[in-house]
Amino acid sequence: MDTSNSYPAPAVVLSVGGSLLNDGKPNAEMAAKLAGVMKQAGLPLAAVCGGGKQARKRAESARKKTGSEFMADMAGIKITHKNAEALRSALGPEAGAKIFKDFKPAQKAVGKQKYIVMGGTIPGITTDADSALLAEALGAKRLVNLSNTAIYDSDPRENPNAKKFDVMSYSELIALANKSDQRKAGTHFVFDMLACSLIARSRIETHFVDGRDLGQVRAAIMGEKHSGTIVRE
Repeated sequence: MDTSNSYPAPAVVLSVGGSLLNDGKPNAEMAAKLAGVMKQAGLPLAAVCGGGKQARKRAESARKKTGSEFMADMAGIKITHKNAEALRSALGPEAGAKIFKDFKPAQKAVGKQKYIVMGGTIPGITTDADSALLAEALGAKRLVNLSNTAIYDSDPRENPNAKKFDVMSYSELIALANKSDQRKAGTHFVFDMLACSLIARSRIETHFVDGRDLGQVRAAIMGEKHSGTIVRE
């Protein structure tokens, strides 16, 4: 059998904050830079893209128009798919011909393409939870969350004395998430309760880094030291 184009399953899944790729309008430059970092890593990788500010705006508009949280979620999911397509396109042929919107097709793509790119899946689930589920589906043991912050014991924007965690346990992360999780499209804690529970049950080591700092992103992908937060046992 010809295995020249056969790739191992991705060992690392990226959860890409949507605002990195769309801060109100598509950021093609950032998509290209992130794709470059992924290629430089030289590893098969998977990525789940969030919706960012544009998704929150669309979700709120749908919420006001319909009074439906389901429709708010659906509006946000559409933006995640657009962001995922931007990253897939920047990665080129090794990311396949289309993004994935469900886990089974993504599993089936393992071995056939180097990069697996997804957006959101179903209403009620954040793309952070999707990334944890994809890590479970692919057997990945490291997840890298690309947003704009590490993990603090309180909001550093409101509390100048907030303490940053360099390393924390799953239970500590769950306790923080429990204070903030509202289960509504467009509301935000760095990682929602479902995502926290998923990484805890499968013991997926999770790294939180500033996605705008591509050196930090590369370090987290490679398992090297970085200035963000690591969640593990």
